[in-house]
Amino acid sequence: MVKQVPDTATERKLSSDDNTLDRAASDGVINELDEYAIEEALLLKEKHGGEVTILTMGPDQATDSIRKALSMGADKAVHLVDDALHGSDALQTAYALSKALGTLEYDLVVLGSESTDARTGIVGAALAEYLGLPQLTLAGKVEVDGRAIKIQRATDYGYDVVEAQLPAVVSVVEKINEPRYPSFKLIMQAKKKPVAKLSAADAGIDTALVGLANAATETVDFAPAPPRAAGTVIKDEGDGGVKAADFLAEKKFV
Repeated sequence: MVKQVPDTATERKLSSDDNTLDRAASDGVINELDEYAIEEALLLKEKHGGEVTILTMGPDQATDSIRKALSMGADKAVHLVDDALHGSDALQTAYALSKALGTLEYDLVVLGSESTDARTGIVGAALAEYLGLPQLTLAGKVEVDGRAIKIQRATDYGYDVVEAQLPAVVSVVEKINEPRYPSFKLIMQAKKKPVAKLSAADAGIDTALVGLANAATETVDFAPAPPRAAGTVIKDEGDGGVKAADFLAEKKFV
């Protein structure tokens, strides 16, 4: 599963019209954590067989990210695109994706643990809830044996082992693998791989449950980040440590 997000190397903006993401203000790229999900799906395919289908919900320009995902080695893609989905929050997104998945055959849904734009980190768990499937989140390692799946979930103290039966939903962290670079051959092949488009009606999505007007959360207001102020220089005259500590205490960092 892939989300197109603004390039983190560029300035990201919200639209003054409806306080949603201004997608025209920056280039769209694959969400970085989703690249690890694609790679993990490809590794599982290479080991166990099957095929990898990319599922994306987003506007027309998300096609660029779909082609990038296909050029990594995925077999085909499904693009859920409909103006009625504009402004959907994380829970609505999970609902819409669950309905789109209902049109497909799958054993395992793999996605990144969060997106670099909204950073809610809840779509994977919410998606599993809508689908009524086991959720295995924050996976740093994934193992499949027949219909059994086991992950190592990253924790502050190491990892937990979580097991379930397929089908299931897995979200992965960035330490799980190293995403591959598309070869020229795969880039050319990606241009011919099938990309099916789904509307809300095609997926059986109730449009009264999605979109900005029906969202459970909203952005009430926003303002551009203030320009960076000049830094504070502390000259060490034998008391540099004390001055630094006082500065940090003043800023309530310590």
